[in-house]
Amino acid sequence: MPNCDPPHAEVLAVEGLAKSFRMHHLDQTLHAFEGISFRLLAGEFLLLRGPNGVGKSTLLRTLYRSYLPDVGQIWFNHASGRIDLARAADVDIALLRRREIGFVTQFLVARPRVAAQDIVAEPLRRAGMAGDAALAEAQRWLAAFGVKRDLWRAYPTSFSGGEQQKVNLARALIQPPRLLLLDEPTASLDVGARAALVARLAELKAAGVALIGVFHHPGDVAALIDRDLMLSEKKVFDVAV
Repeated sequence: MPNCDPPHAEVLAVEGLAKSFRMHHLDQTLHAFEGISFRLLAGEFLLLRGPNGVGKSTLLRTLYRSYLPDVGQIWFNHASGRIDLARAADVDIALLRRREIGFVTQFLVARPRVAAQDIVAEPLRRAGMAGDAALAEAQRWLAAFGVKRDLWRAYPTSFSGGEQQKVNLARALIQPPRLLLLDEPTASLDVGARAALVARLAELKAAGVALIGVFHHPGDVAALIDRDLMLSEKKVFDVAV
């Protein structure tokens, strides 16, 4: 587990965030979202809601710094201090992603000719765990998410979308971060894998991990949600549950 923050410690503070995309071939600007401000505490679960196209996934990617915001701050309280993710150097972002900020999408980009169990074990090996122990833990999580034993040594590039997503989740959650961003993680999962994911998220939340997510089946995580951030084309509403 990460070095968890004490209860009610602030993990993230987003202030006046906005993002747009310039469509050069159309000579138009697409506004994804604007005016987003919120605080996120340790052990808190924030659900992003709103119709398709209002920028929920774009917001997650901006928080992860895959996109640069147009304006605003993303203050992240990490192990060594406070940093604005909107302006941090790429090398600092890369380090935080390895150690403290996780991102789960519904798509696994698997490296060719790397076995599923090795993909899942990699974060533990990077953290210094011995190879055999990391592999055993990876196998435990693959089993928990319902990946068949005869696929553990196979290459996920040949798996179905649902099986790839199970590998993706096992890898992302095996070494939990301080802040976890989830973009439709249940979209291609069967009922059993969805239940395993919800159980794991409950463990992480109880341990102090801060979570922000967009869910295809929001009812699955209803018991874990503390607040909703409701996005619309013009306004953002932060609602306590």
